[in-house]
Amino acid sequence: MKRTRFFSWIFMLTLSFLLVIPSLTALANAKVYHVPIEDNVEKGLLAFLERAFEEAEAQQAEAIVLEIHTPGGFVDAAEKIGMLFDQSSLRIIAFINSKAHSAGAFIALHAGEIYMSQNATIGAAGIIDGEGNTADEKAESAWWAAMEAAAISSGRDPEFARAMADKSVDLRDFRAPVGEFLTLTADEALQVGYSEGTANSLQEVLQQAGIEDSEVIAVEPTLAENIARIVTNPIVVPILLSVASLGLVLELYSPGFGVPGTMALSAFGLFFFGHTIAGFAGYETIIIFIIGLVLLLLEFFVPGGIVGIIGGALIIISLLFAGASITHMAYSIIIAMFIAVIGMVILMKFFGKKLHVFNKLVLRDATTTEEGYVSNMNRVELIGRVGEAITPLRPAGVISIDHERIDAVSDGSYIDKGKQVEVIKVEGSRIVVREFIKKMEE
Repeated sequence: MKRTRFFSWIFMLTLSFLLVIPSLTALANAKVYHVPIEDNVEKGLLAFLERAFEEAEAQQAEAIVLEIHTPGGFVDAAEKIGMLFDQSSLRIIAFINSKAHSAGAFIALHAGEIYMSQNATIGAAGIIDGEGNTADEKAESAWWAAMEAAAISSGRDPEFARAMADKSVDLRDFRAPVGEFLTLTADEALQVGYSEGTANSLQEVLQQAGIEDSEVIAVEPTLAENIARIVTNPIVVPILLSVASLGLVLELYSPGFGVPGTMALSAFGLFFFGHTIAGFAGYETIIIFIIGLVLLLLEFFVPGGIVGIIGGALIIISLLFAGASITHMAYSIIIAMFIAVIGMVILMKFFGKKLHVFNKLVLRDATTTEEGYVSNMNRVELIGRVGEAITPLRPAGVISIDHERIDAVSDGSYIDKGKQVEVIKVEGSRIVVREFIKKMEE
């Protein structure tokens, strides 16, 4: 009997141990990915977030915490980031440690949970165009609907999301002056259900979310991703292309290979590198660009101009398809070409005499008579001389004076071959004659 009871206890302890071990192992292996969302929202950020989500899903992370500090950014980039969140199976937690405005608010609303630091704000999501003006009605309407949909997707009241983007919304039961975009403080967000809690540090967020015992894995952008975020910014793209085009033009008209060429290749290299990392440019666009550049250089050795035109067209096509938007890239290329022309004019005006690079662009030497230059030989000594028309003059032809063949024109009348002619006028290379009639002696 005692022996049976002893074995029963051993069995129970073993069973309990086997049940506890997997739980302890799972707890020890639980991971939370911490990902920063800082500065402007643009498509370079999307590439970084895609990598972070891919790693977190591959490691079967318990959750991903997005620490948000952004004044906003570009709507198209925010919408794609929102789609990334919606398609993920991860538990997504947004920690707004400072501000999530405009596109940042849109991104935060796609998270399943939102925590805010005491001084944080969310909202101010009015949409503006590339020139800083209020967008047109069509764009505004689409953005309002997107904000409402983002709130609904996370189970929040869409009216507040609409008020963040639409000044005309009147929230009578809440502090939101008509004519201003709604911006919520941490306390207000908690009050209206736009926040799950107030936390002033990542550890507090983890505690309130019930995952404080998980291993925190920090994900930071790589150097390549940081470069991609900079060079894919719609404001930086035209600047980069302007530098590249100006350097290319200067290099084409300068002997050898020097600073302008290095500047152009570096700018183009940064452009394609950043857009490739961000997932916008493929290897085919780089190949097209290289072919176009080679053809453009061959223009200096192949006469006709066709090779250069084809090369320039291929370069423009490669740039158009390497960008995130063909329309935006077209504007950027136009701006770059305009700035390059202005830059060339300024350099020639103020520095042209000092820069050897412009020697092939601008003719600086004057071919003056004082320097010994004449445009044509001026045969003024022929005036009054008499010769013979060795071809008919209709009115142009050839005459002979002292056995020298001379191109000439008549004064308007027809002069037959063999007639004597007299030179009456010399205008540069134009020698005017008339039929010579010998005066009879009295």
